[in-house]
Amino acid sequence: MSFINYSSREINCKIVYYGPGLCGKTTNLQYIYNKTAADTKGKLISLSTETDRTLFFDFLPLSLGEIRGFKTRFHLYTVPGQVFYDASRKLILKGVDGVVFVADSQIERMEANMESFENLRINLAEQGYDLNKIPAVMQYNKRDLPNAVTAEEMHKTLNPRNMPEYQAVAPTGVGVFDTLKAVAKLVLTELRKGG
Repeated sequence: MSFINYSSREINCKIVYYGPGLCGKTTNLQYIYNKTAADTKGKLISLSTETDRTLFFDFLPLSLGEIRGFKTRFHLYTVPGQVFYDASRKLILKGVDGVVFVADSQIERMEANMESFENLRINLAEQGYDLNKIPAVMQYNKRDLPNAVTAEEMHKTLNPRNMPEYQAVAPTGVGVFDTLKAVAKLVLTELRKGG
């Protein structure tokens, strides 16, 4: 749930990048961080474990406008991809305002995508969120690889809800900001409805 800082006149929103291990969540955040103006972002923080890491940073995208005189600051997080970090995933989802599900387009990763998506649904439900109602977008990453499943098959398998979906190649930035803008707009629409 977003929180309001009255002294800085900012609404703080949390967006979580979720998906299986090595799907490109970290690459998305690193690309966004590297392309965001220094005066509008906080530090990129990495919490590393032996086999995975969680990244987060906050930024103030001036182009998205204000809500009732308040600027909107987004806090972007990644979750660890491996299943045995489920407790970390749940903790990171606390207070979430929007979700980007990053799916790995490689054919051999489809099962991992489905498992991770179901895990997202369960973890959100445990905290009182409905994946069908929370602002969420789907990103099909690694579209440049020769073993990528077609976008139509990705949609059929992972996106029966018809969430907005974007094709991406995160290391080069293809689709990265399109995905972020889409989820940010959905979050802002929810905020405007709420008050």
